[in-house]
Amino acid sequence: MHYRELNFRYWEERYSHGSTGWDIGGISTPLKEYIDSLSVKNLKILIPGAGNAYEAEYLIECGFENTFILDIARQPLLYFQKRNPDFPSSNLISGDFFKHFGEYDLILEQAFFCAIDPGQREAYVEKAFQLLGTGGRIAGLLWGQPMNDDTPPFGGCREEYLNLFETKFDILVMDWCYNSIKPREGRELFFIAKKRL
Repeated sequence: MHYRELNFRYWEERYSHGSTGWDIGGISTPLKEYIDSLSVKNLKILIPGAGNAYEAEYLIECGFENTFILDIARQPLLYFQKRNPDFPSSNLISGDFFKHFGEYDLILEQAFFCAIDPGQREAYVEKAFQLLGTGGRIAGLLWGQPMNDDTPPFGGCREEYLNLFETKFDILVMDWCYNSIKPREGRELFFIAKKRL
């Protein structure tokens, strides 16, 4: 199957033309509830493919100041900075997730995994493993729908995701969301996976 090249230019054009149908204008309910359950406030958190990064705004509001936003497109980062002028510019990273280096306690997944070329999914799991420190976790939402032909969001099924992540992670949760927003009901899987030692 042939997929469009999902590069910097592709994403810049999507933001330029307002073609951001995935953007719900705020943090999703499943991620809000997950963040509310976190008690350690000094976690170093990465949000890859963050887009408008409403999750980062909520994290900061909740006292998680060691939050980093990464996106290959510059426009959403500039928009985020305009909305949040006190957010440290050093924590806004314009770049490619697969070329990023650092060490984090938590990777928060919201619509990035389903936006990359499905051929990169094994590389995503490997990169997440590399970026997480000992005992680090990746948590968030995966798109539980049939695969699109050529453009994101790209779907998949629970069994596929388990097989992918179990190569490097212990799966703590991989369940259908009970608290998705109305348009996404029955289409999102919430997961938490811990880096295997």
